[in-house]
Amino acid sequence: MAKGVTPKSVDYSKWYTDVIQRAELADYGPVKGTMVIRPYGYGIWENMKAAFDLRFKQTGHVNAYFPLFIPKSFLSREAQHVEGFAKECAVVTHSRLMASPDGRGVVVDPESKLEEEIIVRPTSETVIWAQYKKWIKSYRDLPLLINQWANVVRWEMRTRLFLRTSEFLWQEGHTAHATEAEAREEARRMLEVYREVAEDVLAIPVLTGSKSESERFAGAVDTLCIEAMMGDKKALQAGTSHYLGQNFARAFDVKFQNEKNEEELVYATSWGVSTRLVGAVIMTHGDDKGLRLPPRLAPIQVVILPIIRSDEDDAQVKAYLKTTLEKLESAGVRVHLDDRKKISAGFKFNEWEMKGVPLRMEVGPRDMANQKVFMARRDTGEKFALEIDSAAEKIVELLTEIQENLYRQARQFREANTFRAKDYGEFKELIESGGFIKCGWDGTPETEAAIKEETKATIRLIPFDSDPAGKVCIYSGRPAKYEVIFARAY
Repeated sequence: MAKGVTPKSVDYSKWYTDVIQRAELADYGPVKGTMVIRPYGYGIWENMKAAFDLRFKQTGHVNAYFPLFIPKSFLSREAQHVEGFAKECAVVTHSRLMASPDGRGVVVDPESKLEEEIIVRPTSETVIWAQYKKWIKSYRDLPLLINQWANVVRWEMRTRLFLRTSEFLWQEGHTAHATEAEAREEARRMLEVYREVAEDVLAIPVLTGSKSESERFAGAVDTLCIEAMMGDKKALQAGTSHYLGQNFARAFDVKFQNEKNEEELVYATSWGVSTRLVGAVIMTHGDDKGLRLPPRLAPIQVVILPIIRSDEDDAQVKAYLKTTLEKLESAGVRVHLDDRKKISAGFKFNEWEMKGVPLRMEVGPRDMANQKVFMARRDTGEKFALEIDSAAEKIVELLTEIQENLYRQARQFREANTFRAKDYGEFKELIESGGFIKCGWDGTPETEAAIKEETKATIRLIPFDSDPAGKVCIYSGRPAKYEVIFARAY
């Protein structure tokens, strides 16, 4: 256990917060429920962002930016949408402040009351579709494939760093299509992008499928999702992709002339992931010593710690590593040389272990005399020496091994904690110990609500490969309409 970090087995929630603060990922903001993302945490987000953005552009999407402020009347145009977000909206009612009558502070200027109240963006469907009405006239304007990287505000009552904050960073894609088939294909395509980044970059195994009607995005016809299992066996919704049908096109009267010169409503999708994925990485891979970062995500993949006693030692180490550093940098490896003075080697070891850097290299006079470097893997804790002449090539191989090992460990953990319940009594016992439960569901909202009320477990998804044939509902005993995954979730 790292100094100052609560063990996972003692208090998982406290462990999570301790790691975030000790690893310098984030801190609490001055307004309740907000967070400050510190440089190291933001570096992790930037690497996630780059991985997603590359794939968005490869699939034909372009980035744009839409206003933070949304007229209140816009939200009321789509009934399910406003109902879904009404309790989370931050509302601007006045435009300025004035000195208080006692001269000791400021108050809202009553004469600055807005004619129409403004919503601080909880999501951008409404403001974007108001613009799409101006931009879409003909089938030649479709498909319209736009993404934006932005912040949103959802006034959460119970917050947790990265996982649920009143303001967070995310991307939101909003696309318009000529046909239902094209829009549904887009929603599946973007879910596959999310799955690929989660598994190949973040090393988080995910399940893919659809949400039940009660768990859908407000205003969606169908919500697709990736779901991950965290280290405490709870589920985390890691990304969603929505087929919106013609709901927003109808609400904002967005029509196009088809090739037969007939007027039609367009079909829509929206999809998003957020900084909660940073929390997912912490909880999937972290241990009692802190973070363990997948190499493809880590801001620093290799940290080098010179063991030096004098300026002469320092110069010799840097000369010794010159060729190795050049090889690593030419291979695209992100390397950091920690040559800070007056800080003990032990302190540095603990600091970089806490920050989850995949590989640590130590080099001192003895290593140079033996033409070696000393290495430590963060994923396994294994320590070993490498020949200096082949170190760069071996490090590139090790980073691939670490990436694959973290994914394998997480997948094995999920598989070991995924169960089938033979009856509702066993279901309730399994839910108490945590994990995913695969079982039959009769498809009724009444059954879903009853299970949630009694166990606090929800349907996380209906897997795409769901096979209800021959199964019965775990609760009602009626023939199953779907095979689903239940779990308690963040």
